[in-house]
Amino acid sequence: MSRRSDGELSGAYRAAEQEGRHVDLMGDSDFDDDVYGQSINESKEDTSAVDVKKGKDIQGIPWDNLSFTRDRYRKTRLEQYANFENVPNSGKNSEKVCTLVDKGALYYEFQYNTRSVKPSILHFQLRNLVWATTRHDVYLLSQHSVLHWSPFASEKHKVIDLQGHITPSEKHQGNVSEGFYQAQVSTLAVRGNLLVAGGFRGELICKFLDREGISYCCKSTHDDNGITNSLEIFEKPSGSVHFLASNNDCGVRDFDMEKFQICNNFRFPWAVNHTSLSPDGKLVAIVGDNPEGLIVDTNSGKTVHDLRGHLDYSFASAWNPDGRTFATGNQDKTCRIWDIRNLSESVAVLGGNMGAIRSIRYTSDGRFLAMAEPADFVHIFDVGRGYRRKQVVDFFGEVSGISFSPDTEALFIGVHDRTYSSLLQYNRRRFYSYLDSAV
Repeated sequence: MSRRSDGELSGAYRAAEQEGRHVDLMGDSDFDDDVYGQSINESKEDTSAVDVKKGKDIQGIPWDNLSFTRDRYRKTRLEQYANFENVPNSGKNSEKVCTLVDKGALYYEFQYNTRSVKPSILHFQLRNLVWATTRHDVYLLSQHSVLHWSPFASEKHKVIDLQGHITPSEKHQGNVSEGFYQAQVSTLAVRGNLLVAGGFRGELICKFLDREGISYCCKSTHDDNGITNSLEIFEKPSGSVHFLASNNDCGVRDFDMEKFQICNNFRFPWAVNHTSLSPDGKLVAIVGDNPEGLIVDTNSGKTVHDLRGHLDYSFASAWNPDGRTFATGNQDKTCRIWDIRNLSESVAVLGGNMGAIRSIRYTSDGRFLAMAEPADFVHIFDVGRGYRRKQVVDFFGEVSGISFSPDTEALFIGVHDRTYSSLLQYNRRRFYSYLDSAV
């Protein structure tokens, strides 16, 4: 992953601008803390599906009052956006091998957009900062806090205040008792009752959502280049909860949250930007600052197979719940689909519109795959149709993260923008023919 100075890291939008030129719609970013005590019911800026049917823009952008149309602005964005590449021309060179895909499908319908929460990013290459544990519970990084948002109740509250002094309230071996001051969170993971936040200096902050306070604070590395790039929480066959932390110091560490300690520390020849564990827990996909990825045995840390095909560095990966296929996302503007039964080449190459693929998610039933570009576009593919049919979700702003609810009924998209930061919600489109016949 590309390094940034502390000054650059402190401004989320400045960091994002390194990835693409942003044409301002309505002025500067509001980066101050919003008033958490404000009644959400007083907000007049949110957008519902009913509003959209009446002609309102999903983000509330007043196109009729601007000197340009939405179509013109979209054309400008596509023409001017400069995708960040570590390997020159990787995006252009990958276009010729992309799988042909039919567009225009509608799998998830717009439901709601709230500007009451303001998703944030602190590193322009890391976009895993939105997690849904149910369709009614979403966790995200927002300015200087980790927030919980309830779409059902339209309420938010702080889970972790990152501005002050974060100290653990429990005593465990390896706990940094003095905690951390003003931690800068680079990545998040939430599963069940466990939330883990990773920081720019190797910080790990673990909170059980059903307990008061912070349970565990530690440093995964003391390396000066030890930024936490990704986190994945998983459950062992024994029932114990673990998580994998991938760092820029070339390490992947397995933390046991039953014992609160590291039980494995694997090293690789390049910075590890993302890891994802196979459903059976036996293999892990490793991608990072190398065009080639790896499939690694989780017990030994030994490489089972390399993954050749991408042209640039990768920052995203995800396993299909079927356990046979998985996906990797790259700065060459593609997501590659791999079959574990034959890793000599990818089985599909899914292209984006203008930028790197920085976040990938499968639905829990394996029916759909969503891949997010750095800004403006999220693509939803029909896995059952061999990834050859897709829906394109089109908006304006940097993507802070994407997450399907575990029941597959909702898709949440965090949008970071100077004026229009918001959380988009799309609901799975259902056809209930028996209700039609009853009517």
